[in-house]
Amino acid sequence: MIKAIFFDLDDTLLWDERSIQLAFQGTCDIAYEKYGVDPELLEQKVRKNARELYESYDVYPFTKMIGINPFEGLWGTFPDDGGDFHKLKDIAPVYQKEAWIKGLLDAGIDNPAFGEELAKAFPDIRKKNPVLYEDSLRVLDALKDKYELLLLTNGSPNLQNIKLDITPELRPYFKEIVISGAFGRGKPDPSIFKHALELLSVDPEEVLMVGDNLNTDIIGANRTGIRSVWINRKGMIAKEVTPTYEIKKLEELLDLVNRID
Repeated sequence: MIKAIFFDLDDTLLWDERSIQLAFQGTCDIAYEKYGVDPELLEQKVRKNARELYESYDVYPFTKMIGINPFEGLWGTFPDDGGDFHKLKDIAPVYQKEAWIKGLLDAGIDNPAFGEELAKAFPDIRKKNPVLYEDSLRVLDALKDKYELLLLTNGSPNLQNIKLDITPELRPYFKEIVISGAFGRGKPDPSIFKHALELLSVDPEEVLMVGDNLNTDIIGANRTGIRSVWINRKGMIAKEVTPTYEIKKLEELLDLVNRID
């Protein structure tokens, strides 16, 4: 019998990928208005430079372990929350400027001051564009009185809480919210799943883990003995990781849970 459901946040309930895309569009449009630079080209160049820069820092293994991706790094502030966050706090402002300055240069614009201007614009535009999947609240509404709900998300405590603050309708659904940066380890490490189980006083066989990422949500749940539900909105093929269940959109979870129970 299912007693609790753990939910991932980014690209499971929140369409973070879309929010980042909108932030890039809005920021690159500023460059188009000033220089006529192709917005799609600039986005491509900034994304490429962001990835390369991000992986070059000695703090990268920490960010990978906690689960902070390069594009979150482009708009986060990262106060010192323990671990290597003190390093990330100092690196982030430089990284954000350099990604845009280098991206502009690769797109044919040599203007560091304008790159810094775009680096400052990007976080503001991202915060104005939170996007929930259309079925997220409907599904949570249907489940909230039947099961204990827990949010299990990788990321920086500050950044993940900002995401929840700008989508205030989400937080009340969850009895507990576990953020990897506050816990000290990220998914797929079994320790964070075990911590979540302890918070709700439930056994692995009484829980479902719902998420979009095979390499974090699904592997981690599988390793902990928790049944996993993979939201495969893009029609990908699971090759090396086998989820317990697979759904194409979140609302399919309701029928799945009824069948299991």
